[in-house]
Amino acid sequence: MTVLKNIIVALTILVGAMSSVHAADYIVDTEGGHAGINFKFKHLGISWLTGEFRNFEGTFTYDPENVEASSVEVEIDVTSLDSNHELRDGHMLSERFLNAEAFPHAKFVSTSVVDKGHGNMKVRGNFTLHGVTKEIAIEATEVGAGDDPWGGYRVGLEGTAILDMRDFDYQSFGPTHLVELLLYVEGVDLSKAQH
Repeated sequence: MTVLKNIIVALTILVGAMSSVHAADYIVDTEGGHAGINFKFKHLGISWLTGEFRNFEGTFTYDPENVEASSVEVEIDVTSLDSNHELRDGHMLSERFLNAEAFPHAKFVSTSVVDKGHGNMKVRGNFTLHGVTKEIAIEATEVGAGDDPWGGYRVGLEGTAILDMRDFDYQSFGPTHLVELLLYVEGVDLSKAQH
């Protein structure tokens, strides 16, 4: 009888765990400050210059049981760039570099997601920057998922992507022309989000 009882308890726990993993549509939690789009690139070839875009919004669909059915769409306010140095920010937003006055928004729309196993995936999609759209790849990982204290459900993801700024018609952007994006996303299940 004890063995049967233990099996029933184990099955109950397993079913409970399985029910917490589900497919859903999520909104990126920028309002709560639980997401970030950071960047870094070489300064003079000797150190890293880092910063972030403070304003962005996005949604994604994620199913850990069918990762390849997932999708994501994010729009970035380029003018919200912050490198923790006001003079440098103005320089980076100028016509010589990001030309944010003419091209104030960047956008990513996924076209495919490849499941690499163990919560890892490769997200391919079209990234529009400086009026140019190119395919990029994001190496992404599920960080965690679960119920939050406010009656909602959340999933956390992180990712990295390398941009060659010459692909987006920039002639000068550091010695290598490469910018690494560091993405931190916490999404709230739209069906359980607080309104």
